[in-house]
Amino acid sequence: MTGIEIIPTNTCPPDFSELSRRSEVFAAFASVMQLDLDDGIFAPEISWPYRKSQWEEIEAMAKAGRKLPFSEQLKYEAHLMVQDPLRIGGFLARMNCTRIISHIEVFENARSVQESFASWKNAGATECGLAILIDTPLSVLNACVADCDVVQFMSIASLGKQGAPFDIRVIGRISELHTRNPKLSISVDGGVAESNIVELVRAGARRFGVGSAISKATDPAAAYAKLKALAESAIV
Repeated sequence: MTGIEIIPTNTCPPDFSELSRRSEVFAAFASVMQLDLDDGIFAPEISWPYRKSQWEEIEAMAKAGRKLPFSEQLKYEAHLMVQDPLRIGGFLARMNCTRIISHIEVFENARSVQESFASWKNAGATECGLAILIDTPLSVLNACVADCDVVQFMSIASLGKQGAPFDIRVIGRISELHTRNPKLSISVDGGVAESNIVELVRAGARRFGVGSAISKATDPAAAYAKLKALAESAIV
């Protein structure tokens, strides 16, 4: 398994300018940032590039080989909360997004997962994985887990907004998947905080998408450092 990664989340930026502004903040102290994108279909929020005229914007950026902002300092991972992830995943991979994560719930079968992963890696991504909603049975991952570089557990019920309450059921779900796949990289997204990160590490998680616990902190850099220290202290 990999070491601890604390990954601030750039949640549903309304436009590319706001995406850039938040990325600049995170680049000052973090090495990886998660870009959460919603299409208004799979999840109710609508983020860049799903608002008016923005699809043409990202398509042109990808075609021109334009990189995501501050990607010299930051590695980007994309969490695609969208019904049709194939094209946008490819655009982002060409824009220097190294890790693409999409939801298992939107794929028809294991073959469609494999085809999407292959497409994204061909476009430049180095890692691909699946996210899974808190109420989706773990059994749906059985046919796909061997193809995943990472599985990301949602630990909240509501997608697309920061501050949703942490759902403790995720602890058992992480532990179950980790026991069956001890070398798999497991990530958690939603409600991660000082109060639960130690327990999440002990269950088997090593990557943590963190929203309000960092972005709404008085000192985001200090909050990031404290979470990382707590997580690393829990590794036996």
